[in-house]
Amino acid sequence: MKIRLALASIAALLAAAPAAAQDKVLNLYSARHYQTDEALYADFTKATGIRINRVDADDAGIVARLKSEGAASPADVVLLVDAARLWNAESSGLFQPFKSALLEQRIPATLRGADDGKGSQWFGFSTRGRVIVYNKLNVKKDDVDTYEELGDPKNKGKVCTRSGSHPYNLSLFGAMLQHLGEPATENWLKGVVDNMARAPKGGDTDQIKAVASGECQIALTNTYYLARLMRSSKPEDRAVVEKVGVVFPNQASWGTHVNIAGAAIARHAPNLDSAKQFLEYLASDSAQAYFADGNNEWPAVPGVKTANPALAALGTFKAETIPVAAAGGNQVKVQQMLDRVGYK
Repeated sequence: MKIRLALASIAALLAAAPAAAQDKVLNLYSARHYQTDEALYADFTKATGIRINRVDADDAGIVARLKSEGAASPADVVLLVDAARLWNAESSGLFQPFKSALLEQRIPATLRGADDGKGSQWFGFSTRGRVIVYNKLNVKKDDVDTYEELGDPKNKGKVCTRSGSHPYNLSLFGAMLQHLGEPATENWLKGVVDNMARAPKGGDTDQIKAVASGECQIALTNTYYLARLMRSSKPEDRAVVEKVGVVFPNQASWGTHVNIAGAAIARHAPNLDSAKQFLEYLASDSAQAYFADGNNEWPAVPGVKTANPALAALGTFKAETIPVAAAGGNQVKVQQMLDRVGYK
């Protein structure tokens, strides 16, 4: 009888073992909407046995959901796009610090949240440059090779942008505040407003197309929007690319502004070990290659080899070295400047 009970107990344990392994989960709240990320998640599950439950929404929706759920939130990891958004979420107490020797070794300090000794609350895992595109027929490259020239009177009536309050622009303007100081930055923003060909509207791809069509002559865009058009098989997209030039600004001074897509461990993460494994996985060579080859973003980890023809065509450039966290942290001051100068 005792032998039968012992055998039954062993059988029960053996049956439970695979189920326990299958129960390893990661609850992921993601603002990334790129099909190539599906392979990224599948590889993580294959390597670790951790199943991913994903909630997709835009950045604002994810932050609102985290705030609403509070301590009852099931979120383990949060993926957001842009340092300004990550900084806002950190300031709202939605993340927790994570100390990782691997991430500190692989992710440059300028692409992480501030560390008060307990670890950073978020890490950048892919980067994109904020570049200037211009109409090759009507604009000289030398007239747009710095951000400052967007506010120069010589470019009056030529500039178009998306909303100044969009996080992509808030981060760039926050970086300019770091470089120039408050009076010069506000004066520069006023100059950009004075130089606009039309009121701000649309997204970055819309700005590129507006330059190609002649609606304006100069615009700002993140590099991955341009790379998408470069890799497109649509004739109309190829025609747009043929009409515009691209410049990485400020190569003779502080370098081109670089922003990130990043990840953080949610403040109340119930599956903390899974969350830590996932963040460290995102810094692996294979994950970094997915960001570059699949979504036209540069790896955050230096030295990772990629096979993206558009990124190769754009070439290498000097990037600014101020922490993206500092640029994100300047957004409140920047928004006040935008209001004063009438930058919508």
